[in-house]
Amino acid sequence: MKITRQEVEHVALLARLYLSETEIEQFTGQIDAILMYMDKLNELDTKDVEPTSHVIETGNVVREDQVRDSIPVGDALANAPDKENDFFKVPRII
Repeated sequence: MKITRQEVEHVALLARLYLSETEIEQFTGQIDAILMYMDKLNELDTKDVEPTSHVIETGNVVREDQVRDSIPVGDALANAPDKENDFFKVPRII
């Protein structure tokens, strides 16, 4: 698939990109090379290849939940820059 300069200019316009003449020529060549590579990949017979989202098998790396006591309020507020009673005091946001 050959991409034209006009197509690159059109995509740049849609993306609100202001490209110089040099950039337009550069992107035209780069996008054309990418599309030619995709055409080459499309020639491969992949009908017996199962679709995957990862190349290697993955597993859950999250640890099991464990019920534990919470940190004491005094320890949580020990380094707070400002506190009021048992709460963090933060600036009012309206």
